[in-house]
Amino acid sequence: MLSAADLDPVALDPAAAGFDPADPRFLADPYPVFGRLRALGPVLPFGPRGVYLLPRYAEVNAALRDRRLGRDFKHLYTEEEFGQPAPDDRWPRWQLSERWSLLNLEPPDHTRLRRLITKVFTARSVAALRPRIADIAARRLDEAVGNSGAAAGFDLIGDYAQPFSVAVICTLLGVPLPDGPKLLEWSHAIVKMYEFSTSDDERGRAEIAADEFIDRVRALIAERRTDPREDLITELVQVSDSGDRLTENEIVSTVIVLLNAGHEATVNTLGNGMRAMMLHPAQWARVTSGEVGTAAAVEELIRWDAPLQLFERWVLHDGVELGGVEFRRGDRVAMMFGSANRDPDRFPDPDAFDAGRGDATHIGFGGGLHFCIGAPLARLELEVSLDLLRRYPDLHLTETPVYQPYFVIRGLSALRLQP
Repeated sequence: MLSAADLDPVALDPAAAGFDPADPRFLADPYPVFGRLRALGPVLPFGPRGVYLLPRYAEVNAALRDRRLGRDFKHLYTEEEFGQPAPDDRWPRWQLSERWSLLNLEPPDHTRLRRLITKVFTARSVAALRPRIADIAARRLDEAVGNSGAAAGFDLIGDYAQPFSVAVICTLLGVPLPDGPKLLEWSHAIVKMYEFSTSDDERGRAEIAADEFIDRVRALIAERRTDPREDLITELVQVSDSGDRLTENEIVSTVIVLLNAGHEATVNTLGNGMRAMMLHPAQWARVTSGEVGTAAAVEELIRWDAPLQLFERWVLHDGVELGGVEFRRGDRVAMMFGSANRDPDRFPDPDAFDAGRGDATHIGFGGGLHFCIGAPLARLELEVSLDLLRRYPDLHLTETPVYQPYFVIRGLSALRLQP
């Protein structure tokens, strides 16, 4: 079996196939490049990042479910044992905000926290929120459409999706709605830390945002201890299992990740997806006519232009095999969600946007141990939004949308529509 270290970095060079996460032309449409990457092979060394790219569905799906891979390694090894440098101590508040995030934890900590959180954040409890979410969505969309000019239309992202999604999260968590704009500001700053390339200026803004976010959540926790309410922060404060409770730092990380991950995924899926609908008017007509249900359409929005393009894992043990390649402890793989969701070996005619495809086996929400805990809420928000937007069968673009200059989290700067 071929070792990952023996892969030919010249013959399997992703850059030679056009993979350049800093190139605006690549960011505008990375999918033809993804096709060339899949043709190169199942495992591709990418030296600038020090990772092995996994562009095909089979290997991404396997990596998501292999417990010998993990988001973190410090539950098993020191940095020295794992051959990694100590964490950069310039960003302590950001690191604290991430310390107990479900996205980063591995068992046994992940098992314990996820068990406690799912006691209050269940699919049933989310489904019960549909009337409140639908009401928030209707008010936000009516306001956005009502304020649109005759020619300019409205910005689906800035005028509707962002305020709608943040209002839902605030309502769910129990965060005052006037905090919404500040939460957006913090979220946008913090998620830049997940990109391939982050400048020190961006890291500094993320540090400030994390510091302010932590302080705000701690203040809300203190309020709920003395004044419990019917919201998720109160439930996280009170939840217990055989005497086990969440610590304050664990609640802080949970609230931050629910806001950041939930907001960014919903907004970018809706923006990317409605751009796809506008570029394929026949598919939009299938939705507005009722031929295709909104629940099915949501799955294609997530698959066709994924809001999360890539997620990394450390190889925690020698002997892990993916795509006929053997990895060593300390290697890092990058699972390419956007490419896997366009793999013709898994999805027939994958580049075709088919609103009625309804295939929920895409990798938009990850898989395995780290399957997105907020998936039911994201699907509900997207379905409610499509139910409202389908009232406008003549909806169309008023200007060409432009993607933000980031790769890992893929989303538009704006999406201007005219009803």
